[in-house]
Amino acid sequence: MPTPPRLTDRHALNLHRARADDAALFLHETARDDAKDRLEMVNRAFTDVAIVTPFPQIWQSAFPGARFISDDEVLDLEEASSDLVIHAMCLHWADDPVGQMIQCRRALRPDGLCLVLTLGGQTLHQLRATLGQAETELTGGLSPRVAPMGEIRDLGALLQRAGFALPVADSDPLTASYATPLHLMRELRAMGEGNALAARLRRPTRRAVLLRASEIYAQEFAFEDGRVPATFEIITLTGWAPDASQPQPLRPGSAAQRLSDALGTSETPLND
Repeated sequence: MPTPPRLTDRHALNLHRARADDAALFLHETARDDAKDRLEMVNRAFTDVAIVTPFPQIWQSAFPGARFISDDEVLDLEEASSDLVIHAMCLHWADDPVGQMIQCRRALRPDGLCLVLTLGGQTLHQLRATLGQAETELTGGLSPRVAPMGEIRDLGALLQRAGFALPVADSDPLTASYATPLHLMRELRAMGEGNALAARLRRPTRRAVLLRASEIYAQEFAFEDGRVPATFEIITLTGWAPDASQPQPLRPGSAAQRLSDALGTSETPLND
């Protein structure tokens, strides 16, 4: 079979992450705190925790004793070695997100929990739109600048494709504000989230494109005080490694009572 095209230039991504500033990693801190809150609502004690993250220093204090795994194409996870795997804020750079989920499931013991926090499709939609419009106006073309990020429906389907039981997906959009779009772009670099797409332009973006994008951004999205918003959508996926102790769906036709009886209504048969 042909090799699928590469989404991410891993060398460039690693360089961006090496230059990241911990003070700018508020999205990872938000994801960490949300994961902690969600796990406190689970009536389970997890003893063998693995966390897939490019920034383990953000998670260490909240999950002492956890094993930290780099988000490589092949995850350093042994089969049935964990009862909790957290895939933290890096799935959007994966060339094979389904493969990442399958590896997480294989690393879980039966009835183990996988918690995935990732950026979703609404992330940076303002920046994506304005850069695209500015580049089209000034160059007549369009180049990849923001990593493609899945919508919640598509990401939720990853759990089922990977074989998880009881899959759940939910979304939490966050809005940050910046003095100008250029300040947003600087912070994205400080987050280690600069453009690392394999198909990106390999030369600096023309200054005129950036200035025109900033102008459009301010015209279309600025608040009354002149600051501009940036949306970051964090999608959380939860799934359990299958186990016989989990609730199972009933077989079709096995119901013992009609729905019309429960609702106190009359049932009208459909014509064949």
